[in-house]
Amino acid sequence: MPQSHWPPELDALAAAPGNHRLLLENDRVRVLDTEISAGERTPLHTHRWPAVHYVVSWSDFVRRDDHETVLIDTRGREAMSGAVWGPPLGPHTLENVGSRPIRVISVELKSSVEEIA
Repeated sequence: MPQSHWPPELDALAAAPGNHRLLLENDRVRVLDTEISAGERTPLHTHRWPAVHYVVSWSDFVRRDDHETVLIDTRGREAMSGAVWGPPLGPHTLENVGSRPIRVISVELKSSVEEIA
């Protein structure tokens, strides 16, 4: 279900086009290729739909909300790999605080299971 209360100008493709590339979009899914270089911080943006994320390359990161509150700091945690599930994400930035690029392919689900069936 899209989070319609988030302004469309904060959508990842509109607000952070330097980090998000559209690979495919139709009425059911949107596939994004996200890359964040070491030391880089994304502009404030949202992800309107839940998604399956495939982690291509990992680096530690800090995710902050629109008030600069730290939501996640992965330093000291086990690295993510493979496929992971994620909910819609409200306004946030993501700072790569590691030494390698972060690259994730995300398949955002625009339709519910009931709508697909």
